[in-house]
Amino acid sequence: METYAALIAIDWADRQHAVCLYDQRTGKREESVVKQTPESLQQWVLSLRARFAGQPLAVCTEQSRGPLIYALLQYDFLVLYPVNPATLAKYRQAFSPALGKDDPSDADYLLDLLQHHRDRLKAWRPDDEQTRTLRLLVEQRRRLINDRTRISNRLTAQLKSYFPQVLDWFPDLCTLLVCDLLTRWPTLTALQKARPATLLKFFQAHHSVRAATNERRLTELKTAVALTSDAAVLNCSTLMVKVLVAQLRTVWAAIAEYDRHIEALCQTHAEYELFASLPGAGPVYAARLTAAFGSDRSRWKSADELLCLTGIAPALERSGKQQWIRWRYFCPKFLRQSFHEYAAESVHHSFWAKAYYNMQRLKGKKHHAAVRALAFKWIRIIWKCWQTRTAYNELLYLESLRRSSSPLLKFIANNQG
Repeated sequence: METYAALIAIDWADRQHAVCLYDQRTGKREESVVKQTPESLQQWVLSLRARFAGQPLAVCTEQSRGPLIYALLQYDFLVLYPVNPATLAKYRQAFSPALGKDDPSDADYLLDLLQHHRDRLKAWRPDDEQTRTLRLLVEQRRRLINDRTRISNRLTAQLKSYFPQVLDWFPDLCTLLVCDLLTRWPTLTALQKARPATLLKFFQAHHSVRAATNERRLTELKTAVALTSDAAVLNCSTLMVKVLVAQLRTVWAAIAEYDRHIEALCQTHAEYELFASLPGAGPVYAARLTAAFGSDRSRWKSADELLCLTGIAPALERSGKQQWIRWRYFCPKFLRQSFHEYAAESVHHSFWAKAYYNMQRLKGKKHHAAVRALAFKWIRIIWKCWQTRTAYNELLYLESLRRSSSPLLKFIANNQG
């Protein structure tokens, strides 16, 4: 086990952090408070460097990202040990059943964990700058996608209150066609006043060229009846629709900007081509998987460690003669989401993945449980490809299934027959 000149625990907060330090030489504990300002943090870290002559120091904190971690990353003599907040909460509860929380005592508990259970903690080694940049970009892009969904849902609800026909004519509201249409003709009355030739030209300019679809829209428009004629509802609804459409346009532009940055970064990332070889990965999932694995192949000793970290592997609980399997509650949610969503997409692009998903469904598993089971297999496959720096090959994997007499091939043969 690596030795440190001092062990430091930090219970972080928005404005100031409670610090508990254990000096290995003197055996004494010291408590202090550090403000969350760049100047205060720098002064505190530099004082530690001078006091311990630049020797390695272990720092335990609840988070693995955020302002505090970003500030500490620039100092190479600090070795970070992030602890799951749930771990600290359970440890605190063991000594304080009343569930009371206090920042100085939490820092003390963190120091106990670092001092007495460091063999169970894992030092956090940040990946290279390129991977960390990509990780932040794909996570922020996903939040923008969530924003787009949220705005689209609000727009749907608003249209239902005064102009529901739009939802029948255009199933997908997240298009430039719908946004431009609502901007130009925000109500049914305004749309009915437009000439058919004008509307056809408008549809064609937005690449809606199917004659049958456009003809149906124009026919239904002639006989459409407004849901309400209440001026109060119409005025307020059209104003809200105008605002929501503007928000959609902004989010679209932001997503496009992120896509450009992600694409440029992926083109220079040494690991990207490996993940791009996966069936159905495409530019989005290939980038997310590249960010998830990174370039440090010593981070996980086995695929099982990664399976547990992502939350894809279920947790086993036992009590007496009983045992049961449950969902793994605590894990990086975006990481689990990335593998889960990629597995669901692979069903449409991989022969064996589709068969495996169908086999799980026939066993009685619901959709998401079947996708998690598929993600479990994909993580093991991708981890091996990543470790050996070998691009995925569907034919080679099917051959390996044949050599091992996999039940999956028997299932495929029986269902094809």
